[in-house]
Order: sequence, then structure tokens, then C-alpha cells
Amino acid sequence: MRFLSLVRINENSGLQPSGQLMADMGKLIDEMTAAGHLVHTHGLRPTAEGKRMRLRHGRLSTTDGPFTESKEVVGGYALLEAASMAEALALTERFLKVHGDEWDVECEVRAIDEGCGPAPP
Repeated sequence: MRFLSLVRINENSGLQPSGQLMADMGKLIDEMTAAGHLVHTHGLRPTAEGKRMRLRHGRLSTTDGPFTESKEVVGGYALLEAASMAEALALTERFLKVHGDEWDVECEVRAIDEGCGPAPP
């Protein structure tokens, strides 16, 4: 099964990843990719560079970032391959623990509905 782990952060915290965090994250990414658990992952650019589009009652609107009303934003994602939700949570736990005590990071893990899109390669 595939799962999407949405990484939620407070982008206004002022925290920047240290060199050590980036090195540890690189090792974890390499390990999870080699094991076949990590399909794809990336961080996202700040909301100041983003846009939101909304369809409300047939009318489209676009809002420029940053989105000040949002305390937490999706700061990245990981597409995971796991046998179960429990395994996907265990993989996500490893990702969270790499951040140490300094960070306040939350991940929302959701199963991908394979019936709603093309079959995975």
C-alpha cells in the first residue's frame, strides 16, 4: 500500500535545518529508499511563494501567499510504500525522531486511494 505523509510545520518559527539534520535526513532517505519504503519526498518552498486556488459555488479565486491565517502549513511530503498503516507510522516516526528536541513537526499520514488514479508503476 502507498501512504502520503504530509509534514506540517510552523514556517514562522525561524528554525533552519542544521548541517547535521540535513546529513542525518540524507542517511535516512537513502536507507528508506534502498529498502523500498520511500517512493518520493521533497520539502516545499515557503507559502510566500505559493498561491491558493479555490472553487466556491462555480467561481474561481486565487490568493497570493503568504497565508497568514495558517499557523501550520504543509512544509513537505513523503510518499511511502508500506504493508500497513502501522508500518507507515513506524517509518514516519523515524523521520520525526531525526529532528531531535529542537523542532515542532507534525505528520499527517493517510493511505492513498489506489482506485482514484493511475496504477503505480
